[in-house]
Amino acid sequence: MRMAAPQQVHVRAAPLARALRTRVAAAAASASSPERALLGLSEPDLRQLAVDLGQVLSHASLPYPASSIVCPAPYCCTRFLQQSYRGKQLHDLLYKSRAKQIQEFSHVPKVFREALVGAGWKVGRSPVHHAVTASDGTTKILLKLEDNRLIETVGIPVDDDKGPSRLTACVSSQVGCPLRCSFCATGKGGFARNLHAHEIVEQVLAIEETFQHRVTNVVFMGMGEPMLNLKSVLEAHRCLNKELKIGQRMITISTVGVPNTIKKLASHKLQSTLAVSLHAPNQKLRETIVPSAKSYPLEALMDDCKNYFLETGRRVSFEYTLLAGINDAKDHAEELAELLHTCGGGYHVNLIPYNPIQGSEYKRPYRKVVQAFVDALEARKITVSVRQTRGLDANAACGQLRNEFQKNPLLESSPSSEPNLVPA
Repeated sequence: MRMAAPQQVHVRAAPLARALRTRVAAAAASASSPERALLGLSEPDLRQLAVDLGQVLSHASLPYPASSIVCPAPYCCTRFLQQSYRGKQLHDLLYKSRAKQIQEFSHVPKVFREALVGAGWKVGRSPVHHAVTASDGTTKILLKLEDNRLIETVGIPVDDDKGPSRLTACVSSQVGCPLRCSFCATGKGGFARNLHAHEIVEQVLAIEETFQHRVTNVVFMGMGEPMLNLKSVLEAHRCLNKELKIGQRMITISTVGVPNTIKKLASHKLQSTLAVSLHAPNQKLRETIVPSAKSYPLEALMDDCKNYFLETGRRVSFEYTLLAGINDAKDHAEELAELLHTCGGGYHVNLIPYNPIQGSEYKRPYRKVVQAFVDALEARKITVSVRQTRGLDANAACGQLRNEFQKNPLLESSPSSEPNLVPA
């Protein structure tokens, strides 16, 4: 007895789009997938996302079980699989057009945009809650995150006769900081959570939009301890380098010192600068300034720095905040030089005259005291520079501006849709 050939089901192309929208939305809702950020993904990641989404789209468009029929238009199941170039379009929209919402993705089909939203994807950009600009051009921005918390990022321009020649973005890696260094405003504001990689990258984009100028340098010296969020910091570093085309040597990662993390960072063999915040030339004094130093002896920290140089070939920079009458004496400079020489020398010291914050007992040293410290280091063959203080009239010290606006999460009703630009 001859078997009847399977009946082909003929479906017009027009209903496919309607079926697609309803079925994708239902599938996304049932999956209960968390919101995810496109910002920070590489082009290969985005191409793969487009392919994966295409598979969902093609199967969701079928109003019947695929295993029981012969599809009259096979292209409807394969066209999305072949369109990984949608990932290239997403890449351009994120990093060239700088689109902030999926609704702005005008170069991709509406069906594709709806599928992205239905699957829980967002661009990953946050609104500017407040911004203040100092007389020297330094601008501090507060971004309001998805959970209503605020983070700071600072844009520091350096101009020449022809206009802006360098723009540095000082980015945060955490909401607040758990280490509570005694002189730092961020620690006084408490700690909430680590930042995701896209929340770090978006700070650089916010600075570029504010200045209408490309960011040339990035320093992880904002709110938080980068080594306590190393995974996200490294992901953001990759994106800044590969997608935003900021050279690795133009990026600095700062740390006050977290056990076992400098060695881990060295294993990645980045060409970026490691900046270690010392603030004192001996363990006893350092513990009074940096409480977390109790769990990370200075000797062990310096050994890790020496090994970092040996493994990466990159010179370590040491940050040293000068606090009047605390760590700024000539004797402290001589002790610091001896400490560096015992660890192999060849290091660079970046002196930072204290930027006063409200309610702190610390004071900024006089200029002649700073110069005497510099002279003592240079006399002992230590390379030293003094960081130019920027943004004194804009509360630009880490954590200052945020503490004026937030100690707890903002209420949903807090107005923040439009940035509040206030000249200092």
